[in-house]
Amino acid sequence: MSVSSTEGEDFLLGCDVFFQSPPKWIGSKRLGVLANQASVNKALKSVKKMFLDAGANLKCIFSPQHGFNSEKQANMIESADFRDPESGLPVVSLYSHSREPAPEALDSIDILLIDLQDVGTRVYTYTTTIGLCLEACARAGKKVVILDRPNPINGMEIEGNVVESAYRSFVGRYPVPMRHALTPGEFARYVCKTANLDCDLEVVPMRGWTRGQYFDDLDLQWVYPSPNMPTSQTALLYPGMVLLEGTNISEGRGTAMPFQLFGAPFLDGQRLLGQLGSDLEGLTLRPVSYEPAFDKYKGQTCFGFQIHVTDTKTFKPYRFGLALLRALCLTHPDLFRWLDPPYEYEFEKLPIDILIGSRTIREKIEKGLSVDDIVSGWAQGNRKYLEMRQPILLYPD
Repeated sequence: MSVSSTEGEDFLLGCDVFFQSPPKWIGSKRLGVLANQASVNKALKSVKKMFLDAGANLKCIFSPQHGFNSEKQANMIESADFRDPESGLPVVSLYSHSREPAPEALDSIDILLIDLQDVGTRVYTYTTTIGLCLEACARAGKKVVILDRPNPINGMEIEGNVVESAYRSFVGRYPVPMRHALTPGEFARYVCKTANLDCDLEVVPMRGWTRGQYFDDLDLQWVYPSPNMPTSQTALLYPGMVLLEGTNISEGRGTAMPFQLFGAPFLDGQRLLGQLGSDLEGLTLRPVSYEPAFDKYKGQTCFGFQIHVTDTKTFKPYRFGLALLRALCLTHPDLFRWLDPPYEYEFEKLPIDILIGSRTIREKIEKGLSVDDIVSGWAQGNRKYLEMRQPILLYPD
C-alpha cells in the first residue's frame, strides 16, 4: 500500500489533489472509475468530467448501490448497466446480478480509481463495495487508487459493536463498529490489513482535513450520495435511525426528511418519551405526524417525532437508536415487531441482526436490558478495533 502525500493548509479533496498534478499514466494506462453523481470536486465539477477533460484513457465507469445518478431506492432495488450519454463509456453496475467487478470488466482496465462519498456508518454499502473491489482487484492483479473524501460525521468518534463474523453481510462485511470513524481511503487500507489482501493500493489523501471535523466544518457543498441522504445532518442521524429499517417503524422514507423522522400509525408518543427518559442526551424529539408517499405506511398518517440534534458533542446516534428500539419494545409489545428477511441479499437472518451485526444485542433489547448494559458489552471489541486501525490512519487529530 502507498500514500500520495501533500502539504499545505487549504482544504482540498483527494480528487482536487490528484488533478493538481496528474500522474503520467493517466493518459496511457487503461482506467476505470468507481463513482456516482456525488463524486464532485470543491467546485462541483464531476470526477467523470475531470478525467475526460484531462485526456484520461478512461475505459469503464462502475457505479455503486443506488445507481450512477443516485436515483434508485434501497434494499435490493438494482440498477442496470448502461452507456453514459456524455462519453459513450459503459457504466457497469455493482449493485445488480453481481456486487463486485466481474473478471471480464477488470480485463478491460489496468487501474481502478475510486471516488465515493461515504457517510461514516458500517451499513452504508459504499465501503462494502470498495472492499469487494479491492478483493477482486487483488485476485486480478490490478492497481487501485482511492481519491479520498471526508468522513462527514468526523474521524474520531466510534460507536457500536464490531460486526460478528456470523453476521457478515453486504451491510457489514468487514470487522468495524457501526460508526467507524474512517475515511474511504482509510477504510480501504483497513480492509487490506484485516483481510490480508495483496493489493496494489494507493490513497490520494485530502489536504487540510483533521479527524475532529464534521462535514459542516468544511468549505464544501453537500451533494447527496443516495436519494435518502439529502443533507449532512441526515448522515449524523443515520447510524442509529438506520436500525428502524429492520422494524415495522417508519424511518421517514417517503418524506422529505428520511432518518430525521420516525413514526407509525400506532405509535403512542407520550408513552415512548416517558420510557426514553434520560436517553435523550444531545437531542430534542418534536412530535409530528406525516404521511409517507412511498415505503412503509404509504398514504397512511404516521404519528411520531422529528429528531433535532442540539449538541453534536454529546449526541450518540447509535446509542440513541438502540435506546429507541428498547423503548419501542417496552411500550408497544403487541404492535412493534422485527421485519422478516430478505434484506440486502440476506434471506435467512433477521434484517435487524445483520444491521446490528449481532443477534445477542437484539436479544438484550428484547429482554429490556439497559442501554448501559448493552454498550458495555462491546468495550473490549472496540479497544481491539482502535489498536488495529491505528497504523492505517492518514490524518491528524
